[in-house]
Formats: sequence, C-alpha cells, structure tokens
Amino acid sequence: MFVDELREQMTTELTLLNDGMPKLSWLDIAERKSGAIRLTAAEAQPEPRNLRRVKAEVQRRWRIVPLVDMLKEAVLRTGCLDAVTSVSGGGSLSPEVLAERLLLVIYAYGTNTGIKAVASGGHGHTEDELRYVRRRYLSAESARAIAVQIANATFTARSAELWGQGSTAVASDSTHVRAYDQNLFTEWHSRYGGRGVLIYWHVEKKSLAIHSQLINCTASEVAAMIEGAMRHGTTMDVEANYTDSHGQSEIGFGITRLLNFDLLPRIKRINKVKLYRPVAGEPDAYPQLTPALTRPIRWELIAQQYDQMIKCATAIRTRTASTEAILRRFTRNASHPTYAAMLEVGRAQKTIFVARYLRLRDLQREIEEGLNVMESSNGANSVIAYGKGGEIASNRRDEQEMFVLCLRILQSALVYVNTLMLQDVLGEPEWADLLTPADRRGLTPLFWSHVRPYGEVNLDMGARLDLAAASVPGPRAPADQTARSTVENG
Repeated sequence: MFVDELREQMTTELTLLNDGMPKLSWLDIAERKSGAIRLTAAEAQPEPRNLRRVKAEVQRRWRIVPLVDMLKEAVLRTGCLDAVTSVSGGGSLSPEVLAERLLLVIYAYGTNTGIKAVASGGHGHTEDELRYVRRRYLSAESARAIAVQIANATFTARSAELWGQGSTAVASDSTHVRAYDQNLFTEWHSRYGGRGVLIYWHVEKKSLAIHSQLINCTASEVAAMIEGAMRHGTTMDVEANYTDSHGQSEIGFGITRLLNFDLLPRIKRINKVKLYRPVAGEPDAYPQLTPALTRPIRWELIAQQYDQMIKCATAIRTRTASTEAILRRFTRNASHPTYAAMLEVGRAQKTIFVARYLRLRDLQREIEEGLNVMESSNGANSVIAYGKGGEIASNRRDEQEMFVLCLRILQSALVYVNTLMLQDVLGEPEWADLLTPADRRGLTPLFWSHVRPYGEVNLDMGARLDLAAASVPGPRAPADQTARSTVENG
C-alpha cells in the first residue's frame, strides 16, 4: 500500500507537470549545460500600504513599552510561572517575590545582559538572590514549559476573523550566534565563518516561535528540522515545514514522508535537480520533461526494507532514538540497505515536491512567505538579545541553552502582547475596514517599533497594560510590590 500510494502520487504529479508545460510561462525544461530546469522568479506581490498606520496607532495608544513590561503582561495573563512558583510552597520565598525574581532572571538571560547587570539596580533583589533562583527554580525544562504555555495562550487568544484559521505549517532555519573565544570548547562554523553555536528555530506562519534548540556547528540541520517539527510540545499540529536548501536532502524527504508531514524547501540549485521516473520501461513517457528525467525508483528495495524503515520512524516518533542518532548511524555506513531504501523514498518524495513546486506559483510564493517570516524572526532576536554585542559569554552548554530558551520566552511574550494590541486596534470598524487584502496578507504581530528593550527598566507587578482582550489570569502581585533594575545600553 505504501509503495502503490507513493508511485501513484509520482505518476499524477509528473503527468500534471508534463501536460501543463505549454501553459507555464515561467518554466522551461531543455537540454543545457547549466541544468535542464530554468525557473523564472515570481513577480512581486502588491505592497501592504496601511500596516505602517496601524503600527503607528499601536504606538500612539500604548506609547513606548519596555520589553520587561511585555514579559510581565504575558506572565500575568497566561499564568505561565504557576508551575515554577508552586514548588516554592515549603520554602522561604513567597510566590510573588519568586515571580519577580524569575522575571528578572529571564530578562537577564534573554537580552544577554546578564544577571550582574540586572541586579545592579536598587530593586531590593541582590545578585546572589537572583543567581539562587536561577539555580534552584529555572531549569531548562521549566523555561521550555513557560515558552510553550505562552505559545498556547497566543493560539487561544487569536481572533479567527483577523488572523484566519490556525496554520499547520512552520518555517525553520538556523541562526549562528557568536561565543567568546575563551577555551577549547569554542566551536567554529565553516559556512558562517566564525566561532559560536547554532540555534535552530521553528516559527509558525504568524511569527510565533514554537520550538528552539541549541545544536553544534557540525550537527545536521535536517535532523534538527525533524526534531523540532516532532517535539515542539505546543497544541499546534505541524503538517508542513518550510526550510532553505541546508534543511533539506533526499534523506530528509524520506524520513518526513515516513513521519507523515510535508517537507517544503527552497532549493537553491533547482536547475540541477533530477526527476525520477515512477516506472521502468517507459522511455517515451513525459516527453516535455525528458531533459530533467533520470532513472526509475527502485521500488523492490523499498518493499524489502519497509519494516526496518518503519522501525526507525517509530523510534523517532516515540523518542526511543533521536533523528541525529539514526542519521549518524546510517551515514557512517552509507551502503546500509535501510539507508538506501530511505534514500529511494526520499527521491520519490522529492520528485513529487519538485513537480508540484514547478507547476504551482502559489506554492512558490507560500514557501517564500514562510521563509521571510523566519528572517523577520531572526531580526527580532538581534534586537532583543542586544547585550554583549550579541555574543554569548559562556561556553557552558547549560548556560547557552538557557540563553536560547529565555530569548524564545521574550520573543513569544512580544508576539503575544502585540497580538492583543492589534486585535484591540483592528477590532474597531474604522480600522478593520482600512485593511486591504495585501495588508491582511502582510499583517504580523512580530514588530518592535514601539518596544524599548534596553535602558532603565521599571518592573512594577501592579501596573498593567490597558488591553481589552482577556486571557487566563495569572497570579498578580500586590500593587505596592515593585522591582526595578537598571541595565546600561550596550
């Protein structure tokens, strides 16, 4: 059944592409040294013209909002710190004091300014107290749970009328972050040309980061892509993943087919891509595609190794083994029959995807839009994590991972609060009627023109942003309990 379905899809997509070739003005397939496929880039879509006015209205209503207030508002509305503060019941810290210190620690790590800089203000919490809370309460698991809870609260708070139905697609890519060259554990990345580590992000189409992971400079981006799509932990059901050329390969197509979600990459050298034939013995089939066609798929190998491939896919799905471990096992022995069968599945699935991609302009635009969302997310991270010139000061794995998770918490809080702000503004008829289809297409909650991530930050747990949209209330500290921290710009 698996083989028949895959072969039928290949036949259908190749037939549609072959029959539609005369009508596809953007595509030409012919014999040439540079590659058989020549694809013309899609024309630019209409520019959104009213989004700048909407963002200006947000800034007029709420003025410049400190980033720590964005974090505080998200925490109080979602109650995401409840799971952390509840374990302090037998200790000397009250939940309110612990919540303040956790906010300061998350802000210190996420902005990369450090606990010492945050503790320098006259807020009543010393550096030792903040470091104790970091060691005792803020683990990687609890930080990940906080980020997941804010993401789920964002999904719940979204207005379907404004944002549309929930998306099932995410974009993923890696970001290189520099680290101090202070010991032998500092890694060097050959492609980015610098020392540091990689953060691999998964961001859904409305700019919300649903997963982040710290990976080595030599790690496989294909494995990181699969791990994030399978392990994000949010309520989102991921059915498709946009990625660039480094996040896809034939083995990536094979594993994602076995795991039942679509890999939708942007292939940089698409002119060199070869389309595999679904059956042997039909050299005259698909005459319009002949210059780009190559050998048939080895279906008998897939059928022989089907049980072993399903075992590997099940191990990934049930967390018995990581994708990285399975790929490393196979790549050390590239002649392994199960690995060869996965490659054949990947070649068949890649042929299906490329045939669809060449034929459908909408799919080309969809992938570009998803990857543009990813680039915008990277831009936001560079604004939020401004401390120490954007370099991580520690080569300890746990400290680097905490930076990644707290950065994700801050970005998720920014998206959550911006979502509520935009819904308040666009909930009014005069503003909602202003939006054109191009404006709605480009509407995003990831913007920061009204946000101040640095400077003097006053954390007042009793002061709230005036937002009409209601969410799940979290524990609220008394109005007279405040925390202030001073962080110098740069």
